[in-house]
Amino acid sequence: MITRTIAIYKNSFKGLSRPIWFLSLVMLINRSGTMVLPFLTIYLTTQLGFTLEQAGWAMTCFGLGSVAGSFLGGRLTDKIGYYHVQFWSLLLGGCMFLLLGRMKQFWEIYVMIFFLSLILDSFRPASMAAVAAYSRPVNRTRSLSLLRLAVNLGWSIGPAIGGWLAVLYGYYTLFYADGLTCIIAALVFRIFLSKKEPVESEKKEETAAVAIPAYRDRRFLFFLFLTILGAIAFMQFLSALPVFYKQQGLSEGQIGSLLAINGILIVVLEMPLIFILEKKFSKLDCIGWGVLMFGLAYLILNISGPFILIAAISITSLSVGEIFNMPFTTTYALGRARPSNRGQYMGLFAMAYSIGHIFAPAIGMQVAARWGFATLWWLLG
Repeated sequence: MITRTIAIYKNSFKGLSRPIWFLSLVMLINRSGTMVLPFLTIYLTTQLGFTLEQAGWAMTCFGLGSVAGSFLGGRLTDKIGYYHVQFWSLLLGGCMFLLLGRMKQFWEIYVMIFFLSLILDSFRPASMAAVAAYSRPVNRTRSLSLLRLAVNLGWSIGPAIGGWLAVLYGYYTLFYADGLTCIIAALVFRIFLSKKEPVESEKKEETAAVAIPAYRDRRFLFFLFLTILGAIAFMQFLSALPVFYKQQGLSEGQIGSLLAINGILIVVLEMPLIFILEKKFSKLDCIGWGVLMFGLAYLILNISGPFILIAAISITSLSVGEIFNMPFTTTYALGRARPSNRGQYMGLFAMAYSIGHIFAPAIGMQVAARWGFATLWWLLG
């Protein structure tokens, strides 16, 4: 049993290209500094005196910037290439974090969050197009999962460190840490990844690929609608859930540790699970099971009992749902595109998650403020 498990782990990492590994390194460095976003609603409400509604609108600005950035990133990817989009997104995003930490007034924070999100999320369609170019259809889901592993390994580090930094040195240190890691990631990207676009074989790209523009692909658009609904549920993880934890009496350090469970589980389980699942089940089946796990994760929060245990079970369910849902969602979207219009498809796909960023805090924080968190968890479930 142990030998077989080790073999599955080893096989799940085989056959991935060198650029995929370097791109994963960049993502690991960048996401290890993810400290501002998990604590932004707490920072705004406890340090700057925002109400829950005002904090929710700040996160909505983040979502609006994400929509604009996803669209812009997709357009620029098709025009100037994913390499330049990724580099400048990392570099400028780091500078924006440093500026955001100096903002205090409502409207200047809203504007800064919008442009920060716009710059950061222009990276997403470019990175997905890069994965498609650096991988083959047979290992594309695992290539995406390796990047997700790096992202979530960083996620397990960033919030945990960020929580204790906020306690020991103040929230302002989070903005410096997040900004500097973005800038370091940009420099590593520039050094280890070539400007030259990789030559990609055009031999029989996945049969699911279509030649029509993304906005005329009706099946893809319906898929995006369902993706938005799942994203609205999942992204309470970044807005309503940390505030709920705080109201239940958890410290910033405990909140960071709980959020880190998500990253740890994905780092440990995703690659071998994807290796097994992609051989036995369809992409759409895995996506659906993942959404069901999202709903279960929120319903669990309405159960009475030791809160820290309930929260840990909830975040575990959310994490398993993410493993089932997100890699296959991205692979399905990539499979609908061709090399010439990947930026367009990935821009719309990234916009679906960005729309989730808009509606998740707008719905979650407003419902929680008016009817309580218990109602919100029932609604999401």
